[in-house]
Amino acid sequence: MNESFEIPVTYKGNELLFPAHLRHLGYIHTFVVDVNGREIIFEPDEEQHYRAIIDPEKTDNSNHIDIDLLKAIAEAISEILK
Repeated sequence: MNESFEIPVTYKGNELLFPAHLRHLGYIHTFVVDVNGREIIFEPDEEQHYRAIIDPEKTDNSNHIDIDLLKAIAEAISEILK
């Protein structure tokens, strides 16, 4: 079951909402988040912190990804799961 929802993120003083859905893959789960039109996958690492995974085949150099924004989204996901 992949339910859609929005992840609220406070970034640089702005309240942002990012469309997302949870994807179950066996015993593993990932969050697929639409970040400004680009699909970013967030998955837990060994310490249960979330990291962003970007498919290099879906990346072009003309659309810069803000690393601090990705960190803020990962922190928001962690807060939601507490």
